[in-house]
Amino acid sequence: MARRQSIYSDAFAHQNPIPAACRMGNLVMTGIINGSDPHHPETPGTLEEQCERMFARIPEVMKAAGGTVDNIVKLNVQMADLAQRSLLNRFWTQMFPDPAQRPVRQTAEVALDGGKLVQCDIVGWID
Repeated sequence: MARRQSIYSDAFAHQNPIPAACRMGNLVMTGIINGSDPHHPETPGTLEEQCERMFARIPEVMKAAGGTVDNIVKLNVQMADLAQRSLLNRFWTQMFPDPAQRPVRQTAEVALDGGKLVQCDIVGWID
């Protein structure tokens, strides 16, 4: 039987006592990944800055779990304003340029706290 393994990343840590991700066998699931910086407590003011930081953290968390962005099956994204989805799509297509190799993505508009404009969580599969 597979054992649960907590995944921690120096590049991204939660304020609460929870890991950045959890791996059980081949399955990897993350907690919320956002555009904050653990070394700078202030949240960037623009969606572009937050997307840039969020997308920079995705490969770091996947690496800590033993994989890469190629192991992502689904990305769940929450945004404060869906009307700005085109900016999110720019970072999305930079990370996943091949339309035949992209994971699925679900994007929803939600009320976010602390000045956050975007956040995501990941479902991954690592052989």
